[in-house]
Amino acid sequence: MRIIGIDPGTGILGFGVIDAHGAKTKLVTAGVIRTPAHTPLPERLGEIYDGLSEIITETKPEMMAIEKLFFARNVTTAMSVSHARGVAMLTGHQANLQIEEYTPLQIKQTMTGYGKADKKQVQEMVRLQLGLSEVPKPDDCADALAAAIMCAFVSRT
Repeated sequence: MRIIGIDPGTGILGFGVIDAHGAKTKLVTAGVIRTPAHTPLPERLGEIYDGLSEIITETKPEMMAIEKLFFARNVTTAMSVSHARGVAMLTGHQANLQIEEYTPLQIKQTMTGYGKADKKQVQEMVRLQLGLSEVPKPDDCADALAAAIMCAFVSRT
C-alpha cells in the first residue's frame, strides 16, 4: 500500500510518500512545498494545491495520513495551518484517497511508545523504520513521514 503523509503548514507543508508491505516500510519520496512569505493567502493555498496535486499524480498513493491540529496559542498561525490542512484534504479527496487523521500525540505514541516524545526521538524512529542513513530534513518532512508510518501501522491491525 502506498501512503502519503502530510504535515500541514502554509509557509512549509511537509510531505512523505512510503510503500508499506506487511511490517516493512520503504521511502518513495519526501520533501516540502514552500510558499513565499507575504504572498496573499489565496495564492499560497493555490501553490499548495498545485504542488500536492502534482505529487499525488506522480506517486499514486492510495491513502493520505494528515496531522490533526492541536491547541495553538497563536490563533493566526492556527487559522493559517487549518487553511493549508483543508487544501491538502481536498486534494486527497479529489484524488479518491482514503484520508486518515492523527493527532501529534497519537503519532508520537505510535512511533516511540511515549506520547510526549520530542521531535528528535520521533525523527530517529522515522530514520530507523525507513532504513535511512540520516534523519529526513527539514523537520516538516520527517513529521509527514511519521504520519505515513503511523497510518501503515494502523492499517496493519
